[in-house]
Amino acid sequence: MAGVTDVPFRQLAWQFGVGHVVGEMVSARGDLWDTTKSRLRRTSVAGITPVAVQIAGADPRTIAAAALRHWQDGAQIIDINFGCPAKKVCRKAAGSALLADPDLVARIVRAAVAAVAVPVTVKIRSGYSPARRNGVEIARIAEAEGASAVTVHGRTRACRFLGQAEHDTVASIKAALTIPVFANGDISDAATAADILAATRVDGIMIGRAALGAPWLPGQIAGVTAEPDQIEKLQIMFSHVDAMHQFYGEPGVRIARKHVLWYLQKLAGFGTADQRRLLARSFNRLDEPAAQLAFLQELVQRCVTGDSRFGEAA
Repeated sequence: MAGVTDVPFRQLAWQFGVGHVVGEMVSARGDLWDTTKSRLRRTSVAGITPVAVQIAGADPRTIAAAALRHWQDGAQIIDINFGCPAKKVCRKAAGSALLADPDLVARIVRAAVAAVAVPVTVKIRSGYSPARRNGVEIARIAEAEGASAVTVHGRTRACRFLGQAEHDTVASIKAALTIPVFANGDISDAATAADILAATRVDGIMIGRAALGAPWLPGQIAGVTAEPDQIEKLQIMFSHVDAMHQFYGEPGVRIARKHVLWYLQKLAGFGTADQRRLLARSFNRLDEPAAQLAFLQELVQRCVTGDSRFGEAA
């Protein structure tokens, strides 16, 4: 979710009642601390507590130094990513690639816990591969080395995001640990969340990709907020894009495009899927913040008036 759960997104999710948010994954490398990307990803959101940051790396000393620096910068929870399956992360032997080396996982968690006086949590997968589903072993190691909580995605590193997430391993991890365990993977509505909570007895649910284009979803699953209607969703999309322009400046125009696509993909009933794809293409041709906002404002007005010209550029 790096590049997605940024300040504007987290602000919206918090507004709609999510119970906890974690910042975008950032590299533990000290030489990247002052880059624009790292600075923006480290930005906390006023009023949201605890401040949780997520770091990735493969060297215990580097992880410890990064954890210390984040803590000194105001982080109240340090989350270590052992779950990301992205090739660019795994090529550096970080993220879910570390599941193949339980000893290194132990040394990383141990180093981070020793470096800070705030909770250290970890995000893992159910294992390295279907043939090596070692999530229980990894989770036990994390707990033994001082981790305060574990979040488990119900796929292995080798599975990436293919196939269906399985939560039997999540249930086994919950049964094996005394610290809180959170389930993640293919949880897209309240009914699914309730089923997984009952089946695994985990302490909570983490939402990732299901919230793309639906920042209200975690709060909705938690029972805090109702699902917005079509007009409200369009208005949320407008506010989200406006916030991205303000937060990023000129790059916000480009970043907004993927979010608008995700919103439109989930606006079932607002034209056909093909018509919504045409709208996304029209939006992608816009290069100015004002033009993007005008486009989205016209979509709101079309929905209000019942205008059916969904496939036309605004």
